[in-house]
Amino acid sequence: MRRTTSRLMRGLAVLSVLALGATACGGSDDDSSGSKPVSAGDVQAALKKGGSVTVWAWEPTLKTVAADFQKKYPKVKINLVAERSGDKHYTALSNAISAEKGVPDVAQVEYFALGQYALTKGLSDLAPYGADKLKSKYTAGPWNAVTQGSDKVWGLPMDSGPMALYYNKKVFDKYKIAVPTTWDEYVEAARKLHKADPKVYIANDAGDAGFTTSMLWQAGSRPYKVDGTKVSVDFSDAGAKKFTDTWQKLIDEKLVAPINGWTDDWYKGLGDGTIATLASGAWMPANFVTGVPNAAGDWRAAPMPAWTKGDKASAENGGSSLTLPELGKNKELAYAFVEYANSGAGVQSRVKEGAFPATNAELQADSFLNTEFEYFGGQKANEIFADSAANVADDWSYLPFQQYANSIFNDTVGKAYVGNTKLTDGLKSWQDASVKYGKEQGFTVE
Repeated sequence: MRRTTSRLMRGLAVLSVLALGATACGGSDDDSSGSKPVSAGDVQAALKKGGSVTVWAWEPTLKTVAADFQKKYPKVKINLVAERSGDKHYTALSNAISAEKGVPDVAQVEYFALGQYALTKGLSDLAPYGADKLKSKYTAGPWNAVTQGSDKVWGLPMDSGPMALYYNKKVFDKYKIAVPTTWDEYVEAARKLHKADPKVYIANDAGDAGFTTSMLWQAGSRPYKVDGTKVSVDFSDAGAKKFTDTWQKLIDEKLVAPINGWTDDWYKGLGDGTIATLASGAWMPANFVTGVPNAAGDWRAAPMPAWTKGDKASAENGGSSLTLPELGKNKELAYAFVEYANSGAGVQSRVKEGAFPATNAELQADSFLNTEFEYFGGQKANEIFADSAANVADDWSYLPFQQYANSIFNDTVGKAYVGNTKLTDGLKSWQDASVKYGKEQGFTVE
């Protein structure tokens, strides 16, 4: 047992440097931190005494939150380090933890990466600070992400990415296409669009792991099960079949443009109408505004098409939390900032600057729901996003080495987009490769 655990931890140390991870997992035999409850008085005393808090986070609205927090608590200095994001952020965080030097007091960690740090004891449990009492404040998907499989709270949700279908109304109106309410209708719309103009595609999809897992989530597939160091991978359930049966038609009939997202060709297609829809998270509108300004007024948001008519199930696509690294200092002050930013007055500040909240109060507020999106022709798109957030199932898990799994997606599932491999076979190859890797890292994998 000790050898397995040691090998696992060495493997996860490598994963950590490479920013490999998953949503928070728990249930291991030795994950007790022995933390003692921290009273509200302890936190208030720390705020009164003052000190500094170093925050590593790339989310731009935190700049305003930090300034507001310092005005409220003038003896506290928030040092916001925001020059890095993505892999660079995780590499720096992992290196600092490994060296036990320069670890920040607060770190932004995406939901998919929480499990990696929780499993290797890199994060403090926030339950002793009272975070476990905040569950009712958050929507189900984000709260599940920070607590999954455990009574511990590894971070407070900062935002969420409930999915919606963005569609080019100008193109749909031109070709008299009804907005699809089911994925079967979506396939028919794809056929009609491409027949009317062979240069127009219903969507782009050159194979993307994040999009695929979100689609599986919405379809009811649960390929990953995580219980501490015990994991299973299985892409053969009924939900996965719904996705593969439908998406295989789009691939076989060449109804999706073979264009990668976030490329020049992608932005061009969204702008000139040759890419007519995009299934993505509620954070996408800001990217339309800055990346596709020439199509302002053309696009609208709609609910995600259902896999079964009448079903409102949705899924998350993206989102992150604020955490307290275990080796950070000034824990009471750090927690006070995290709660202020993600549960207190800071949430309103962030929403005003365009962040999409994970908190029920903001999602249900009239001011939020009635916000008119100029880019979407004055549409009150938040009504759609909020409804999507309320219909995200809370039982989804990622692997504790999800980023590695995602990195081999193109070598497995991706072959279905460029050759004769079927999606079902590609998923099976992805499954086998993920299982092999997990075993090599010391996990018990089925």
